[in-house]
Amino acid sequence: MSKLCVVAAGGTGGHMFPAEALARELSARGWRVVLATDHRGEQYAHAFPAEERLALDAATGSGPLGLVKAGVAIFKGVMQARTAFDRLGADVVVGFGGYPSAPALVAAATSPRPTVIHEQNAVLGRTNRILAPYVNEVASSFPTLERAPAKVQGRSHVVGSPVRADIRALFDRAYVAPAADGPIRVLVTGGSQGARILSETTPRALAALPEAIRRRLKVQQQSRPETLETAQQVYLEAGIEAEVAPFFRDMASRLSAAHLVVGRSGASTCAELAVAALPSILIPLKIATDDHQRLNAKALVDAGAAEVILEDDLTVERLAAALEDVLADPARLAVMSAAAKSVAIPDAAQRLADLVEATAKR
Repeated sequence: MSKLCVVAAGGTGGHMFPAEALARELSARGWRVVLATDHRGEQYAHAFPAEERLALDAATGSGPLGLVKAGVAIFKGVMQARTAFDRLGADVVVGFGGYPSAPALVAAATSPRPTVIHEQNAVLGRTNRILAPYVNEVASSFPTLERAPAKVQGRSHVVGSPVRADIRALFDRAYVAPAADGPIRVLVTGGSQGARILSETTPRALAALPEAIRRRLKVQQQSRPETLETAQQVYLEAGIEAEVAPFFRDMASRLSAAHLVVGRSGASTCAELAVAALPSILIPLKIATDDHQRLNAKALVDAGAAEVILEDDLTVERLAAALEDVLADPARLAVMSAAAKSVAIPDAAQRLADLVEATAKR
């Protein structure tokens, strides 16, 4: 009988995409995979290679009553997980953070079954921070892992952030900077959280560029639904060819064609930009817990692969100036691309799968 790994991930793309990459790698190695998530995670799991999906009770809360309710929900989830693990014969449980991963990891750690957590961000997230001292192994995406408990400091394995196979394939292609008078392709991304400022500011900044650059632009932009028509109108009036949509499913092909990306600095975004060797202008989400998006961007910035504009400093004029500096200099774009590639960990899924297999043998 093949070994079975339970992958537990919270309900955001930042947790689910690396979880999916690990699941695919383990499946290719002959493992069976079961996914434990919540209803939010389901929207990112349409292609998740799991033979079964566990919906475990979990919650987060604030204030005395909220914390009691969350505790009751998590306890129920732990009991559900223990029953499911016994039925399935789970060999190892891997958590990717987010409160929906907590019941599965608590159930495994107290069984006891082998456990691994993977932290996508440069700061150990709240759920992972609580659980890290009690699991067998901790894997991280970045060389630095802020807010790690003393028992975890110095013992995490830097494996990188697993990216989906179609994104991984971009590592092997050559980046080609814009040709003289050729099209300049700009991809504007933005997660669901706090993306309105990007949706509103970026079109106006691109429209403010000199005509010599503006007429060459081909923009693809993810936009909040409520700002979509406004963005389209700004591009139309500026004479910029643009495709604006709430969500792009074919992200790999869009990254492959892009010369520059403007977006947030979530962990998955930073990993994908590095693997795809793409120059970027990043606006970290100001309200991100523990300011983790600013710290995520640091590796790309330090390498010379990205420019960062903090949200408090973001204006149309500031973003337009940064865009002009980069887009007017194809040689600089090529240097930024090489810098992004230099900090990439394209085999992160394989590294994490190796650690999971080694842990499962205990």
